[in-house]
Amino acid sequence: MPESGRDVVLVIDDSPETLSFLTAAIEATGATVLVAVSGEAALTLVQEITPDIILLDAVMPGLDGFETCRRLRADAALAHVPVIFMTGLSETEHIVRGLEAGGVDYVTKPISSGEILARIRVHLANARAAQSARLALDSAGRFLFAVDAAGAVRWCTPQAAKLLGDLDGAAGGDPALPQAALAWLRTDSAGPLALPVRDGRRLQLSRIGRVGGNEVLLRLTLDGGEIERLRRALGLTQREAEVLLWVSRGKASRDIGEILSLSPRTVTKHLEQIYAKLGVENRTSASALVVRALQDQRA
Repeated sequence: MPESGRDVVLVIDDSPETLSFLTAAIEATGATVLVAVSGEAALTLVQEITPDIILLDAVMPGLDGFETCRRLRADAALAHVPVIFMTGLSETEHIVRGLEAGGVDYVTKPISSGEILARIRVHLANARAAQSARLALDSAGRFLFAVDAAGAVRWCTPQAAKLLGDLDGAAGGDPALPQAALAWLRTDSAGPLALPVRDGRRLQLSRIGRVGGNEVLLRLTLDGGEIERLRRALGLTQREAEVLLWVSRGKASRDIGEILSLSPRTVTKHLEQIYAKLGVENRTSASALVVRALQDQRA
């Protein structure tokens, strides 16, 4: 297994000379190198270890690099991993084909060690920034994911992946939509879809909009749970319960507005109504009522 804390670079190439050259150059930077001599071997390897970046030869016997990349991209768990194509083919049609298959970059052989290491650094930094943004969305309560025209999950925030796996009727393994959600997606309905979770909760699936040409951005929202308990216990509306729950977690009005897609001014108005209903004057007193209400309902 790769050492913790070290970048993991997967090199897929059927040439021993290329594998040897790249392994020496990349390991000199302190990264861990995994090698696969075919597309089939690479697809098996990534089921056990997720690399941070992949260098992929376009022309290989059997499963070529273009098809290997398409299959890697079809796995939602690998969607965030950048793929750099390597090949002696430099015609525009081959470059376009590699990018359309899901590659983020393209280098031609013979490969310069300085160039490939620079490209690895750039794409690792970009991939980490994107993953950090998804983690930040999760921490803010925005569980987002994108699907293609057929409903296949292209990427998702970590918590969204977990919620997708908990859905009744969801396929096992990689994050996927259940059949009811696929049917809803085909209708172009503007309204949200309620989906049952295996533990008895319900989720709401909502359409956010299109990302690029072929991806649809979707959002999962917990329907029930703490928000529903607060609504019933304190006599609040659904939106007021949502605002109050985030107040109890120490979020400022601006942060709550971003989480719930509200303006800070609207959040402030909700807080005024909440304080009046609860008979309190500030966030601290309101938060104390939240803790008490949730504890009472667990008892």
